[in-house]
Amino acid sequence: MRTETRQAIDPATAASFGTERLRREFLIEGLFAPDRISLTYSHLDRLVVGGATPVKGALKLEPIKATGTPSFLDRRELVAVNVGGAGVISVGGKDYRLDHRDMLYVGKGAGEVSFASDDAATPAKFYLLSAPAHHAYETRLVKIGDARRIDLGAQATSNERSIYQFIHPAVMETCQLVVGMTVLAPGSVWNTMPCHVHDRRSEAYLYFALPQDARVFHFMGEPSETRHLVVKNEEAILSPGWSIHSGAGTSNYSFIWAMAGDNVDYTDVDPVAMGDLR
Repeated sequence: MRTETRQAIDPATAASFGTERLRREFLIEGLFAPDRISLTYSHLDRLVVGGATPVKGALKLEPIKATGTPSFLDRRELVAVNVGGAGVISVGGKDYRLDHRDMLYVGKGAGEVSFASDDAATPAKFYLLSAPAHHAYETRLVKIGDARRIDLGAQATSNERSIYQFIHPAVMETCQLVVGMTVLAPGSVWNTMPCHVHDRRSEAYLYFALPQDARVFHFMGEPSETRHLVVKNEEAILSPGWSIHSGAGTSNYSFIWAMAGDNVDYTDVDPVAMGDLR
């Protein structure tokens, strides 16, 4: 298992970064290496962002030093999203089968967790998100067809998209995590524009379903001091509460958004007027 820790960065410091430092602090690469679990522990609301790609056999989620607990879920909740082939997640001895784009919520103290693929030729790719938890909610599988779907945008504004709310108060109860998926229609490239910030919550984005030669230009920073990161398929972004989080791709794509912080109100955002962007 590979682990790393990212420190929280304030906006004035981030504004002074060049490209390489911005990428080192906010971009997460190499999430889905075969037969490995990769975890990034962030001091942004103590989010953990990671990936598990079992090929030859099952992978067990081990404790990590950063959490300071005997097992990973002692004081945490976990969400796993399958962006690869079919697979199985075992939680406390019970198996949950996830097809492509299904999600599993795992509650605090649920027991040992392991990941496996149905077929080594098309392995599962489990995108992992975790946050501190104060209460033990029931482990629950949410299939893509069971998520709450909202269709927004228009082809004329290049942002026709479907939002799938999986881990959300309208679907189920959690401690901190709110997780969903946005799928852009062919011909649409913009996400979260007009943009917003939400200083009460941090966020993580995983961009996927992007052609290998395509890229997303992810915009970040304070509204008056924006920066951008060039992101390829299956790379993730850490987004502080003070930062906008918007993107435009060279083709349509999908992304998984996840938030943790003071509340679970999806609409609790501070809109940014287009005229205020710099």
